[in-house]
Amino acid sequence: MKITVETTVQAPIDTVWHAYTTPEDIVQWNAASDDWHTTKASVDLREGGAFSSRMEAKDGSFGFDFAGTYTQVLVNQCLAYSFDDRQASVKFTQTPSGVHVNVEFDGEDTHSVEQQREGWQAILNNFKRHVESRI
Repeated sequence: MKITVETTVQAPIDTVWHAYTTPEDIVQWNAASDDWHTTKASVDLREGGAFSSRMEAKDGSFGFDFAGTYTQVLVNQCLAYSFDDRQASVKFTQTPSGVHVNVEFDGEDTHSVEQQREGWQAILNNFKRHVESRI
């Protein structure tokens, strides 16, 4: 099943794209809640390139790597990637009110659809706040 989350970021599309694809930015916004953080990220931004983020609970109780391979890279337009046996895409569309960011991903069986949607939306909301705070 496909799950979608989205937001509109009030910033230039180059700024939005850069913040979404640069490790120095990713570690600042990639968390679903205040008690989590991303300690490191790497990006090889090309089709066939790998990416990875290390996400950890701030209290050190748990952590995991989120990693995959880019399957499509269209600068300022679209990222598609595979991770485990799943797929995701991120579309960036310039609108009069800002850059619309649409993330669609394959759900998994461990957590409910609502839990997955809430977690990914929380991360996207952090992304929006991060980018807009820099303008």
